[in-house]
Amino acid sequence: MKNNYDIIVIGTGAAASGVAYKCKSSGLSVAVIDELPYGGTCANRGCDPKKVLVGAAEVFDWAQRMKGKGIDSNNLKINWKELMSFKRSFTDPVPDSREKRFRKAGIDTFHGSVKFTGVQSVKVDGKELTAKYIHIAAGAKPAPLNIPGEEYLTYSDQFLELDDLPKNIVFAGGGYISMEFAHIAVRAGANVTIIHRGTRVLERFDPDLVNQLTAATLEAGINLRLNTSVNAISKKENKLVVSATSGDDKETIETDMVVHGAGRVPAVADMNLEAANIEWSRKGVKVNEYLQSVSNPYIYAAGDVADTKGLPLTPVAGSESQIAASNIIKGNSKTANYSGTPSVAFTLPPIASVGLTEDEAEKQGIKIMVKKKETGWWYSSKRIVEKHSGFKTLVEEDTGQIIGAHLLGSHAAEVINLFAMAIRFNIPASEIRKIIFAYPTNSSDVIYMV
Repeated sequence: MKNNYDIIVIGTGAAASGVAYKCKSSGLSVAVIDELPYGGTCANRGCDPKKVLVGAAEVFDWAQRMKGKGIDSNNLKINWKELMSFKRSFTDPVPDSREKRFRKAGIDTFHGSVKFTGVQSVKVDGKELTAKYIHIAAGAKPAPLNIPGEEYLTYSDQFLELDDLPKNIVFAGGGYISMEFAHIAVRAGANVTIIHRGTRVLERFDPDLVNQLTAATLEAGINLRLNTSVNAISKKENKLVVSATSGDDKETIETDMVVHGAGRVPAVADMNLEAANIEWSRKGVKVNEYLQSVSNPYIYAAGDVADTKGLPLTPVAGSESQIAASNIIKGNSKTANYSGTPSVAFTLPPIASVGLTEDEAEKQGIKIMVKKKETGWWYSSKRIVEKHSGFKTLVEEDTGQIIGAHLLGSHAAEVINLFAMAIRFNIPASEIRKIIFAYPTNSSDVIYMV
């Protein structure tokens, strides 16, 4: 390994790999650095392993709903140890295989935390490396709560490695992590409480559909405490005690585990970015439309670590990685298009969103036609005994273009992609109504949503 490269990539996940491989295939010398296992958040400790657990919860939930309708689910249960073993069959091979792929491509690999030492240099594991360009793609980490007893928190990556599921779990925060893990844990037999300081969970999603999901959450047996803040965590013998407040009311909750689900922040605070004249904020590295640092032209950034208009999602990180790579190789010419980016929370049922919300459209002064329904009575929901499902679609009055779609139900994570395509490629609602869909499928319901 050498000390000087054309491009140094910090991170090995979706926002990093595209830059590393594309630059290498263009004949540039490349090094990658990661202080965590190679492969990034999604493959090792995020969306991929989480979806394995969600899959088991979905099987359990569906069988429970079908009880007395042809399915005998009296002795059904989730075997947590077996499920985690299955999950590890996906995650355990990732770090080694990813590192071997980098090396096979001729990319040098380094392990350790990164500190910038100059505008084009970093130090890792006691060794200083320099490069013409440095691409930052280190992802995000849990936001600090700054409360007494924060050291007792369990983080999402630790939750995904639990050999045994505790009987009692409190989730601090009401975002993706808390809601998804809570819906898994309660189906696996845990007593679950979510404490959220806001008025509703999953605040990025449509409020009407979130209200339906909240009803499903409560019916699943999850204790949901809204307008409540976690103030401290303490230890009492072999239990944890959560101190919380709701207005003037104070309470304590005894539990076995407290899981951090109160958001994530870009993982850059410890990189000494000031030494490289890199401007950054709580939202991440400040970049221009080409994903280039606004203050240091030798620096690019993508994914959760970059302050862009893109959502903190793996597909967005992967897309930005390709854009940054092209601009590094050929000069700044490509910009990101975030139109029609769908987002899904894999609760049970899942909730999905793409485009504008009703409130966002009104604030922008767009005249819209809103179509919405609770669809538990539709055939597609009744056949699987799904009580809570629904949709809301937004169509611009003047153009007939779909500008927003919001779905709740077992179909949501897949069907939302049809709306994403319509928004991105400006397919009007009138054209979608002409499509002959396969039936009976969830996608065939789309013509009734527009």
